[in-house]
Amino acid sequence: MTGPTAVTTAPARPGSRARRPSLGRIAAWAVMGAIVLVTLLPFYWILRTALSGNAALAVDPADPLPVKATTGGFARALGLQSTEEAIAQGGSGGGLRFWRYLLNSVVVSTLITGCQIFFSAMAAYAFARLRWRGRDTVFGLFLAGLMVPAIFTLLPNFVLIKQLGLIESLLGIALPTMFMTPFAVFFLRQFFLNVPGEVEEAALLDGAGKVRIFFRVLLPMASTPVLTLAVLTYITSWNDYFWPLMVSYSDSSRVLTVALAIFRAQTPQSGVDWSGLMAATLVAALPMLALFGFFARRVVGSIGFTGIK
Repeated sequence: MTGPTAVTTAPARPGSRARRPSLGRIAAWAVMGAIVLVTLLPFYWILRTALSGNAALAVDPADPLPVKATTGGFARALGLQSTEEAIAQGGSGGGLRFWRYLLNSVVVSTLITGCQIFFSAMAAYAFARLRWRGRDTVFGLFLAGLMVPAIFTLLPNFVLIKQLGLIESLLGIALPTMFMTPFAVFFLRQFFLNVPGEVEEAALLDGAGKVRIFFRVLLPMASTPVLTLAVLTYITSWNDYFWPLMVSYSDSSRVLTVALAIFRAQTPQSGVDWSGLMAATLVAALPMLALFGFFARRVVGSIGFTGIK
C-alpha cells in the first residue's frame, strides 16, 4: 500500500506574472484603432450609400444606416435593370456597360503588368549583374526619371500615341507604361544585387550563358519581388484615370475608372444616381482590395527586404 502522493508546486519564476499594459501601449493601440477607423469609414459609407434607395438619400442623407435598404444600386451598376425600373427606384436611368468596361480594365492592367515586369526584370539584371562601361552613370540618369512628374509626360505621350494611330484603343492606353518604369527597375535591381555571386559563377562553370542564367537561375529566385511588383503595378494601372481619359472616347476602349466618371457626369431629371455610382465603385474596388489583401504580407516583406523606405 502506497502512501499519499505529495503534490509540489514549482516556485514562481520572477517576472512570470502577467504584466499590466503600460499607459504608452494603451495610447498607441488607441491611436492605431483611430487610424483604422478613419481608414475604413469611407468604405463603410460607400457600402451604406450603395445599399440605400437613391430617392431616400436626399430625405435623410446623414443616417449612418442604409436608407430604405435595397440592392437596386448594384442591379443598376451591373446592367440588370431596365431604364424604367431604374427611374422608378430613383436612379438616373443612364446606362453603364459595366462588364465591357471591366473587361477593358482587365486587359489594360494585365498587358501593362506582364510586359512591364518582363522588360523591367531584364533591365534590372543588366544594371545589377552585368559589367559594362558607364553602367552606374546610365542607371543614375535612368533613376532620375523618378523625379519627373507624370503630368509632364502626358502631352508628349499623347502626341506619340496619336501619330502611331493608337488613339481610341486599349494598346494606346497601355503603351506609355508597358515596357518599364524607373521604380520597377530600381525595385528588382535591389534584389539582384543581394544575390550571392557564387550562384552565378556556379552556373557559368556549368556552361550556362548570361541569358540562361537570367531565365533559369535568377528570375525564379526573384519570384517574391516579382510577385510584389506585379501586384503594385496591377493596382496602379487599374486605378489610373487621367491618361485613359485622354485617349479613349467610346465604350470600345473606355476603362472602368473613366466609365464611373462618365456615369457620375450624367444629369438626369432626378439628379445623380449616387446609389448606383457607389455600388459600381464598390464592385470595381473589390478585386483590388482582395488582391492586395491576399498578397499583403509578401508585399510588405519584399519591400522591407529590398531596403525601400
